[in-house]
Amino acid sequence: MPEPGPIPTERLHFATPPRHGSPAEERRHRKERLAAALRLFARRGFEEGVAGHVTARDPEFTECCWVNPFGMPFGHVSASDLLLVNGEGQVVEGRHHVNQAAFAVHSQVHRARPDVVAVAHCHSTYGRALAALGEPLEPITQEACAFYEDHTVLDTYTGVTVNEEEGHRIAATLGPHKAVVLRNHGLLTVGDSVDAAAWWFLQMERSCEIQLTARAAGKPVLIGHASAIATREQLGADLVAWINYQPLYTTITRDEPDLLS
Repeated sequence: MPEPGPIPTERLHFATPPRHGSPAEERRHRKERLAAALRLFARRGFEEGVAGHVTARDPEFTECCWVNPFGMPFGHVSASDLLLVNGEGQVVEGRHHVNQAAFAVHSQVHRARPDVVAVAHCHSTYGRALAALGEPLEPITQEACAFYEDHTVLDTYTGVTVNEEEGHRIAATLGPHKAVVLRNHGLLTVGDSVDAAAWWFLQMERSCEIQLTARAAGKPVLIGHASAIATREQLGADLVAWINYQPLYTTITRDEPDLLS
């Protein structure tokens, strides 16, 4: 029997973002990923009544985005339940009302950032706790370094976001970054795919939890500037986020395959 050798790299399976043959195929893909993200957020307890929303830009009608229906539990959303909303906040496809807060914020972010496919915003526990302090994430863990000098803080609070002016302010504060802490409100993340935006939200929420826990226990030791930058360059790309997100997507679609319907 010959001595076993390594399997050629080209024969090893490694998941990469899919390529789509048509806008319809890509639309279906984005809607399935959006429904899956909402189901995952439900499992993490990110819902708070009717607050919270995730959007995905339509690949063909790029001024429109898909979003979860107002009042429908995250854990019940399937791809067929999602709404297509135009730039004026009008539902052009779907059977439910749209969350006007979602439109006011997300439409302005999508408009300001043509590179962004998806936007995630929820009133998560640790995100709100950090937001109540009005502070950014600190580079105290490897994962937090993904956000180092790549997120901002909106240092104002003007109430429930229901108008374009507030949405524009959030988009302007976000700038070219992947995330923003909305003071006294919560977190918002973006990505070039639904998977990336969802992963950044999950990681940002976890980083908020770790930062608050570490601070309660003592004085966290910061990672130095050069090391934090180097770590961000390794871990902070949307492709890295997409890769990290795949086990979560596989789990939720196997556990709850009805979300794809």
